[in-house]
Amino acid sequence: MNPILFSLLLLSLCPLAAEDYDPLSKEGKVETKLMSFRYGGREVPLKIYLPEDSNPAPVILLSHGLGGSREVGNYLGQHWAGRGFLVVAMQHIGSDTSVWEDAPLGKRRDAMMTAANGRTFQDRMRDVPATLDQLEKWQIEKGHVLSGRMNLERIGVGGHSYGAVTTQAIAGQRFGPLGARYADERIDAALALSPSAPRMGSAEAAFSGIKMPMMLMTGTKDGSPIGRTAPASRREVYPALPKGNKFELVLKDAEHHAFSDARDGGESDNPNHHRVIQALSTAFWESFLRGEQEAMEWLQGDGPEALMEKGDLWQKK
Repeated sequence: MNPILFSLLLLSLCPLAAEDYDPLSKEGKVETKLMSFRYGGREVPLKIYLPEDSNPAPVILLSHGLGGSREVGNYLGQHWAGRGFLVVAMQHIGSDTSVWEDAPLGKRRDAMMTAANGRTFQDRMRDVPATLDQLEKWQIEKGHVLSGRMNLERIGVGGHSYGAVTTQAIAGQRFGPLGARYADERIDAALALSPSAPRMGSAEAAFSGIKMPMMLMTGTKDGSPIGRTAPASRREVYPALPKGNKFELVLKDAEHHAFSDARDGGESDNPNHHRVIQALSTAFWESFLRGEQEAMEWLQGDGPEALMEKGDLWQKK
């Protein structure tokens, strides 16, 4: 066929490809592996979600919220790996299940609040780059289950609640009057579920330096189970981000737990919330970690709103 005619044919098919794009379908089986590593006397347990395809896959790091573990976020890890990503769920000891497991029932809330401190934040800031360093070692370790399985040139990071705080910091949020940063240049895109605005200083000063693609997800009832975070404060992050591949989803009536695996049977539980979270996050990763044009067209077009319900909000800049 004439090369010009062939190019025109491909262009004519692009809209159809975008219309046919379905971020909710799963493309392969998923295998999970539990492992851990140590650095500087500290252990980091991991849960690895391996895609069926053994070719090098983009990597997504997943950070749990306060009191969680590597088992949190299974509904996301399974789905993303089913789409061909290698997902690494990290467990941050000191702000994980160990905080509350042995505490009396009436003392668990206090134990959780005590664990949200500067020391555990600093531990998380060390865990993420240490995990990336370890993945680089395993990538070239002969005989390791992860050897040759990862595309470490394309890495995303995501997390919920305290994991969102971790994500924001690794993506480039500035902290304090001196603008301290914990950004890791190996990260290419970030997903914050239940993001947090800074408690001190302006949001603009904190977030204006985040240049990478970033997606935020929250809900109109997304407060904090143990703190005083108001749902409205989570909405302060998006306006403070610079323009360029930034996205925000606000789910009507979604509470804090709506973004985790747990469901409490309350009136705010909505099965469509997880569908929307899975779909939009998948299109985001496929756009910015794999460079898939049809995913980008879906994300920038009418695809997200077609899955959303009345009262949900979607915006991009």
